[in-house]
Amino acid sequence: MSLLQEERDIIIQNKYADNFDFAEIEDFVRNASKDLFISHNFKNTNKMLVQPRGGFPTYQKQYDLYEFFVNANVDVLPLTIDSNTRLNDYATSAKMLKLSEENEVDMLNGYPLVNHGYKTTRKMITHFNKPVSLRHGTPDARLLIETAIASGIFEIEGGPITYLLPYSKNFPLDKAFLYWKYVERVCANYSKLNEPINRESFGPLTATLVPPCITIVIQLLEMLLSLEEGVKSFSVSFSQSGSMNQDIVTGAVIRKMAKHYAEEIGCGDASVHLVYHQWMGAFPTDKNFAECLINTSTVIAAMVGADKIITKTRDEASGIPTKESNAKTVANTQYTLRMLNGLPNIVDKEEEEILTQEVQSIMEAVFNDPADTLWRKVFNSIKNGTIDVPFSPHIINHNEVVTVRDKNKNIRIIKKGKLPISDRCFEYEKKQCDLNKDASSIVNDIIHDIGIMQW
Repeated sequence: MSLLQEERDIIIQNKYADNFDFAEIEDFVRNASKDLFISHNFKNTNKMLVQPRGGFPTYQKQYDLYEFFVNANVDVLPLTIDSNTRLNDYATSAKMLKLSEENEVDMLNGYPLVNHGYKTTRKMITHFNKPVSLRHGTPDARLLIETAIASGIFEIEGGPITYLLPYSKNFPLDKAFLYWKYVERVCANYSKLNEPINRESFGPLTATLVPPCITIVIQLLEMLLSLEEGVKSFSVSFSQSGSMNQDIVTGAVIRKMAKHYAEEIGCGDASVHLVYHQWMGAFPTDKNFAECLINTSTVIAAMVGADKIITKTRDEASGIPTKESNAKTVANTQYTLRMLNGLPNIVDKEEEEILTQEVQSIMEAVFNDPADTLWRKVFNSIKNGTIDVPFSPHIINHNEVVTVRDKNKNIRIIKKGKLPISDRCFEYEKKQCDLNKDASSIVNDIIHDIGIMQW
């Protein structure tokens, strides 16, 4: 028996999990409709896929949400997991699910997939026959991913960095790498039976003044960690930054670098896709402004040539969006995309050159770490500050990098901490900013940036 199978057999012994029949699950995946695989949709759909967000605790409410979304012409269905499951606290999820079902009140902020089990959830997934994307934020997602794939969910978001540094204070980073290594292997193995399981990284990170070079480096590293385990379909992603020009530059560089590094490790045959998140920061309370923000992000997604866009709603500032507001955004986004044909290809050569050099410098420093495996090199690079995510709550993150916006709303690095970017790039970054302000004014600018879209 392989080490992977031994680990699987231990994981599925959890008393809240279904009784796993791996032979039956393999047969299901082998014969599953290709429409359930987003990798198949990427290949055969000549348009940007539109995906909303959403998850309810009870089966019936999740079913009703999907019915609503399908009627709204959604391309990819979401399955957002509740926060107790994200922390592997299946006992609390079970209690809250029971209360939700008994009282018809939502006691969880998402769908407790492990508690519902794959045998139940599969009925819903196969009924709607559309690709479903799993959104969860779990450092140890092993049981969750086994349950998801057995349910017919063939896109898995997350990774050891992007689902840890923005969300956790002290979950051990080395364990997260090993748990996600398991996830990659499971996805790779099932991919041999039918269309590839698509893995997607979470590019927004803390969604707060994250410089593009950090976003891209982390996307590339999670992609490489996934491809080296045998995954054949991967999506890199980033979110609207507040600067249209910087987003267009980021889109161009991340595509170019993803292709380059995938080929560098001999995985050029893997399909790499680009996902764009509509604004992930604080939304304007004025719902008309919120709709303007959403429409602008749709235009940017078209200009960067995204393969998928993940939508927000006009209700973001006032509470959990309803299924009606989610469906409205999907319909509006589809409508806007139909108008955006033949857009000009905007290129900012100087910005692309600077960003490319920054990414190359950090990637080179990671690869030069003396550790014997890629995950250990990445682990060491986060530990020593070579990779530093602004505003991460995790204790291992250095939080020494300071960023502000320049007059054109681009995010600039004014204190680089231990980021190994060249003096030329660092001077270029600082030169774009007004650094004659005193320190307290700069701090106020950073604080007020949280509400940059409020106006």
